Amino acid sequence: MKKILVASVILILILIALFIFLSRREPAPQYITQTADRGDIRATVSATGTVNAVTTVLVGTQVSGTIKALFVDYNSTVRQGQLLAQIDPASFEAQVAQAAANLSLARANLEKSKVALRDTVSTFERNKILFGKNFISKHDLDTSETAYLSALAQIKASEAQVEQTRAALNLAQTNLRYTRIISPVNGTVISRSVDVGQTVAASFQTPTLFTIAQDLTKMQIVANIDEADIGRLLVGQPVTFTVDAYPDLTFRGNVSEIRNSPITVQNVVTYDVIVKVDNADLKLKPGMTANVSIVIDDKKGILRVPNAALRVKIQDKSSSAPAPKGPGVWVLENNKPKRIPLSVGISDNRFTEVVSGKISEGAAIIVEVKSNDQKNAATQTQRPGPRF
Repeated sequence: MKKILVASVILILILIALFIFLSRREPAPQYITQTADRGDIRATVSATGTVNAVTTVLVGTQVSGTIKALFVDYNSTVRQGQLLAQIDPASFEAQVAQAAANLSLARANLEKSKVALRDTVSTFERNKILFGKNFISKHDLDTSETAYLSALAQIKASEAQVEQTRAALNLAQTNLRYTRIISPVNGTVISRSVDVGQTVAASFQTPTLFTIAQDLTKMQIVANIDEADIGRLLVGQPVTFTVDAYPDLTFRGNVSEIRNSPITVQNVVTYDVIVKVDNADLKLKPGMTANVSIVIDDKKGILRVPNAALRVKIQDKSSSAPAPKGPGVWVLENNKPKRIPLSVGISDNRFTEVVSGKISEGAAIIVEVKSNDQKNAATQTQRPGPRF
């Protein structure tokens, strides 16, 4: 009986020790897998930009004055040479009249100088004859010669005065023409900055009165591309974009220009990329914000793996070797994870292309590792609290 009791106690102690040992073992992790498959991958660069007309002309004024009349408004279709607005011409007409009168006076003075020249020429020639016969003194001859030379100089001064007043008249007439604000191109008025009665002042900077878009059926997007992505862009690449006004529509275009001038804002460097867009239905308006996706590459039916699989990190505690470098995925082999190095290609926000590697279509790839501690913590988090 005593032997049976001792054996029972020993058995109980063994069971307790076995339970403690098993409870202290690290729980086996749970591996969540997803299969490698074949499909399509479209690599894109995303950015935002502003929709604008390809050619936008700012129409200003070169003279100051009060707006007397407006002949166009927002959205007006205009043609080259069409009158857009009229600045009050009264003061400029007076300047033209004054300049014309000054020109007439200068011409009259020129004729007067010519008459005086003819008189001094006659006197000088006569005095030369009289001096040769000793009828007048040398002083009288010199005086008549001086008068002759002075008359010649007066002729040149009068001619210069005529040219000066003629130039002043041309300037006054030009300023009078500038009171008529003319459209320089065919297009559509998209902005008007003045009203009738408003005074405009032309100083060092010409004030803008109208903004004319030359052709709204041809638009462009100025997109800001980060410096990390600019090296992957090429002229001619296809572009898709959306605007907030039509969230269900996708518009298409092409990269037409990659500008080399950097734009630095708070140490962030971007480059302007121009996207040409057809706007035959005139849905796109100048100033709209476009959410742009530039297609870098588009491949069909390629072997691909989930992006999450490339981010999985599993530490092999039985090996002291350093963590492997380069892209790769983990697969289950005899219920144990095994890393497969890969050479990868293009990627989107879900999948990455497999260029080479010992991965075949349908292979189960680890995309997430969950330990029992994580599962228990999740269970405790989801367990409802006590009710009061």
